[in-house]
Amino acid sequence: MKAKAGAKRAVEDIVHGVFLFLGLVAVGFVLLITVYLVVSGLPAICEIGLAEFLFGDEWLPTASARSPEYGILPFILTSVYGTAGAIAIGVPVGVLTAVFLSKLAPRRLRRAVEPAIGLLAGIPSVVYGLVGMLLLVPAIRVAFDIPDGSGLLAAIIVLAVMILPSIIKVSMTALDAVPREYEDASLALGATSVETYFRVSVPAAKSGIAASVVLGVGRAIGEAMAVMMVSGNSPNMPSLFQSVRFLTTAVAGEMAYAEGLHRQALFSIALVLFLFIMLINATLNFVLKRKKEGSR
Repeated sequence: MKAKAGAKRAVEDIVHGVFLFLGLVAVGFVLLITVYLVVSGLPAICEIGLAEFLFGDEWLPTASARSPEYGILPFILTSVYGTAGAIAIGVPVGVLTAVFLSKLAPRRLRRAVEPAIGLLAGIPSVVYGLVGMLLLVPAIRVAFDIPDGSGLLAAIIVLAVMILPSIIKVSMTALDAVPREYEDASLALGATSVETYFRVSVPAAKSGIAASVVLGVGRAIGEAMAVMMVSGNSPNMPSLFQSVRFLTTAVAGEMAYAEGLHRQALFSIALVLFLFIMLINATLNFVLKRKKEGSR
């Protein structure tokens, strides 16, 4: 018996060590990326000037007739507006879809729709961009009678569709985990099924739903290829029907031919994007933690 207990403990120690090592490797990679971005991005910010870099409204890194401009305010505002618009569309649709599939839909319908949602999550972003470029952009051009349908509106719609699978799947998992006793108690008090699902089940699953929103924000703000194909990719101030450029597309579109200060400025944009994502995640986690502590 002692030998078996000793062997079992040895196995547990080995597994614990493996998981600890993998966790340290993950943390190490994050720290390595952070240090690399800081070392690569700070020189350009110091040379250009922090205020001019963050609040300048012109991006002309290859200008020959006058001095180059490295202002990324249009990119920052476009990323903020695009992400906010995608979340404003994707979160209500995704959460409502998750409630329907988890609580109201027949089993056959759920079994048929769930694989489709998983398929949407696995489609490469370039396919979303191609479909948006061939179908969505011409539809916007015709619907609003404008010269070109590429712009912020097309990017918002594409991003909203792209974040739907993660929001739906994570929200469904959270709703399925709500104890049945909560819903039975609500129904016993005279509440209807819909009232029970939206006033009992959804609040009980709010932490999981909030996690799905965080995942959606991360994908929306970090997407590059699909956005590049439908947004027009011009460094203009954000407008629904005007060609715009996101932080991600600025880096992806110019890194291949950039050199010197231009290349360093692209690393600075990557650093700003990295810090921006960290700030959003930290803010959302702080808000969720405060709400969780306040509900106790």
